[in-house]
Amino acid sequence: MNIEGYGKLAAEYKTDYKLINEQANALAENTSWYISALGNISALIYDSLEDLNWAGFYFVRDDKLILGPFQGKPACTDIPLKKGVCAAAVLENRVMRVDNVHSFPGHIACDSASESEIVIPVRKNGAVVGVLDIDSPVLSRFSEEDEKGLEQIVKVAEEILSHTDEL
Repeated sequence: MNIEGYGKLAAEYKTDYKLINEQANALAENTSWYISALGNISALIYDSLEDLNWAGFYFVRDDKLILGPFQGKPACTDIPLKKGVCAAAVLENRVMRVDNVHSFPGHIACDSASESEIVIPVRKNGAVVGVLDIDSPVLSRFSEEDEKGLEQIVKVAEEILSHTDEL
């Protein structure tokens, strides 16, 4: 039971990432526009993982992150590349798994209900072009298993992006 930001322990969430990855690949097949495919991947993640309040993509444009396909409440549309968890993931080119976003310096609260967050860089030709951002209203929601599973889903997104010249 989730009471005021406390839910299950991260290790108690059981997510079939193998199945989700297969579904993401199937959704990406024969999709002619990357936005459509990434929208479906966002929906798949949002629908498949417990205790989320946001799942989606941001893309690097003109020294900021711009909102891409997502599921959840309305979100920040422009994020400066010097503030927040998403920007840190881009600048440090690494996964950011934050157990308590309120303790992260410069955290941007697009949804005040968010308590924890995981952000995975999305790369094209080796360069970070965006992030997959996932928020939860539960403290310490994301585990190492989530990180590894979501990195595999990001590989699907990266394959999709490898076929577009827009980024």
